[in-house]
Amino acid sequence: MIKGIHHIAISASDLERSMHFYCDLLGFEKIWDIDWDSVPQMDAIMDLKNAAGRLVMLQAGNTYVELYQYRHPAPTPVDPNRPVCDHGLTHICVNVSDVDAEYERLSAAGMKFHSPPMLFDDGKIKCTYGRDPDGNVIEILETPDPNHTLALARTATSSKSQRSFTQHWS
Repeated sequence: MIKGIHHIAISASDLERSMHFYCDLLGFEKIWDIDWDSVPQMDAIMDLKNAAGRLVMLQAGNTYVELYQYRHPAPTPVDPNRPVCDHGLTHICVNVSDVDAEYERLSAAGMKFHSPPMLFDDGKIKCTYGRDPDGNVIEILETPDPNHTLALARTATSSKSQRSFTQHWS
C-alpha cells in the first residue's frame, strides 16, 4: 500500500549553491549528508556505472528534498529556462503564510520569478512560480482559507475536494 510521497530528488550542478537556496532561502534543514564512490547497490538502482557524488537530505515540515551532485558520470545540463509543459518534473510547491512577503524576500535574494503572485479561485489561492539555481520551478502557494481543498489539512475524501479543476483556477 502506498502511504504517500517520501521525498523529491534533484540533481544539482552546484550542491553548495542549491543547499543555500533550499536551506537559507526556503527554510529547509539539512538532516544528513553522504559522499559516495561506486556503491554497487546505488549503481544498480540508479542504472549507472561507477556512480560517485554527494547527496544531502533536506527537510521542511513533512517534506523532504534530496539534492544530488554527481562527480561520475558527468551529468548533462538541462535548459534552466525549460517550459513547465516539457515532460518531467514541472514544479515543487511550498506552502507559505504570506506569498507577497516571500515573493519580495526571495526576489531580493536573486530568485527569478515568472510573474508576481496571482489570485485564483475568487481570491482563496494566491501563488507564483519561480526558479531554483538550476532552473527547477518552485511554486510559492498561499491558501489562507484552511477549509480550501488545496490547504494541507484537507483530505482527498472531502466532498468539497471533488470540485472540478477549472473551478479552482478560474
